[in-house]
Amino acid sequence: MRKYIFTFLVLLGIIGAHAQQRPQYTQYIFNNYLINPAITGIENYTDIKAGYRNQWTGLDGAPVTMYFTLQTPLGSKFIQGDAMSQPGNGEDPMSRSYVQDYRAAAPHHGIGFTVVSDKAGPITQSNYDITYAYHLGITSNLNVAVGVAAGLASINLNTSQITLENALDPAIANGNTNQLKPDLGLGVWAYSSRYFVGISAQQVLPQTLYFSSNAVYNQSKTVPHYFVTAGYKFFIADDISLLPSVMFKYVNPVPTTFDINLKMAFSDRFWIGGSYRRNDAIAAMAGINVSSFLNFGYAYDFTTSNLNTVSNGTHEIILGIMLDNAYKVICPRRFW
Repeated sequence: MRKYIFTFLVLLGIIGAHAQQRPQYTQYIFNNYLINPAITGIENYTDIKAGYRNQWTGLDGAPVTMYFTLQTPLGSKFIQGDAMSQPGNGEDPMSRSYVQDYRAAAPHHGIGFTVVSDKAGPITQSNYDITYAYHLGITSNLNVAVGVAAGLASINLNTSQITLENALDPAIANGNTNQLKPDLGLGVWAYSSRYFVGISAQQVLPQTLYFSSNAVYNQSKTVPHYFVTAGYKFFIADDISLLPSVMFKYVNPVPTTFDINLKMAFSDRFWIGGSYRRNDAIAAMAGINVSSFLNFGYAYDFTTSNLNTVSNGTHEIILGIMLDNAYKVICPRRFW
C-alpha cells in the first residue's frame, strides 16, 4: 500500500494525459470569465455567478467543483453614458435590429474576483484570484480587452481519506499537506455584436507540490493551461438565434483537445444547447433568463470515455445575478 499514495501523486502530476489539472466546465459559454480574465467588466452591470459541478457521479472520489465569481465595470462613461452601446426603450439587447446598430463599448476598466474549489479524491485545490481588465474600442463596432488574474492556490491533501499499510509512508511523511502557491492567469478577448475570440492561460507559474520531505516522491507538478475560444451569432428569425462556439485546450504534454457547443436562444429568454468534448462526453444544456436580476443554466454530460462503465454522468448548475442593471436587460449584451 505504500506505493498507493506515491502512484496517486505521480498520476496527479501527469493527469493531463486524460484530462486537465484545472476544472473543466460544460457551460463555459455561460461564464467564459472562469477561463479568461480579459472578460472582467465586459457588461454594464455587476455580474455574479455561482456554480456547482458533480463530475462522473457514481464514481467514488470523482471531481466535485464549486465556484463563485463577481465582476464589475469601472468608468462613468461606460456605466452611465454609453448610450450608443445600449438598447433603447426596452429593445432586446441582442435582437437582430440592435445587432445591426451595435457600437463598440466606451473604453473602461473592469475588476473582479473568483473563488474556485475543486476536490478529487483526497486532494482539494482552491484558487483565489483578483482580476483586472481594460476594454478598448479599436473600431466602431469592435472591442479588444486584455486582462490578468492573480492570487493564491491552496492545495490540501487529506491524509485521513487514505488507507496506508505504514502510517509513516515516505511519500507523505514529514511533508506539507497544506500548501499555498502563487497563481497567475492572462487573457485577451476581442468581441463585437456577433462574434468573440479569446486567448488565455492559467497556471502561468508552474509549481512543484512537496507532499514529502523525500525529493524522490515529489514528482507532482502543476503546468500551464492554454485556451482558445471563439463563437459567432446567427439569426434564423428575429427572435431566434444560434451561437456555435468552440474551445481548444492545450496542456503540455497532452495532445490538444477541444469542446464544440451549439446554443439556441428564443427571444433571449430561454435557451437550449448541446456540447461535444473530445474523447470525454456529449452534453445537453438548457437555461432561462428569469428577469433582469436572475438567470440560471443546467447541463448534463453523458460520459463517452471508458469511465462510462462506472459513471452516471455529470451534473452542472449555474446561478447568475445581475446587480445595478440600470438598463434592465434580461440577456447579457456581450456575454451571450
